[in-house]
Amino acid sequence: MASGAHAHFDGRFAHNQYYYNHGYAVHAPPAGGRELRGPDGARYWYSGGNWYRWHSGWWGGSWVVWGAPPGLFVPVLPPYYTTIWWGGVPYYYANDTYYTWDEGAEGYQVVAPPAGIESAGSTRAPASDQLFVYPRNGQTAQQQENDRFDCHRWAREQSGFDPTVSGGGVPAEQAVDKRNQYYRAEVACLEGRGYSVK
Repeated sequence: MASGAHAHFDGRFAHNQYYYNHGYAVHAPPAGGRELRGPDGARYWYSGGNWYRWHSGWWGGSWVVWGAPPGLFVPVLPPYYTTIWWGGVPYYYANDTYYTWDEGAEGYQVVAPPAGIESAGSTRAPASDQLFVYPRNGQTAQQQENDRFDCHRWAREQSGFDPTVSGGGVPAEQAVDKRNQYYRAEVACLEGRGYSVK
């Protein structure tokens, strides 16, 4: 949305988007959103990163721009969001709201920001793990190179994650889990071929 009398600019984490101010009320919520029930049982409307809460006593009933209720699940992220990394975990940020992916619920959950993320969270993904591989059985340099490639290929097939491409070639919400699967598979393969992996 553009700037306006009832909007504010969110520059946190270089997010750089405009959202409606809390307290701004409308009789009908924006088209294209969806109604959700909060953990408190209240009616919420979710649209474009803005959250509205139904108030029956305002102007005979209106939707008021409100803060997102922690614990509520949404099926999709706002159209504009910023990924913030904290402790190796991606958080998705938009309009003073943090979301995390929940595999079991197959949705994004509104969460309270973890302590420290506002001052030390990073928009850069963590660097790939670096494995130190030592031959235990006198393997030649050529054999080591062949084994490393074979184990990379096998780990990629097992996990669906490829560290040689941007984002591992998987959706952002799966990246951490798939990345861990890849490295576990690679380590198992190398150890099975007679290497010590640190």
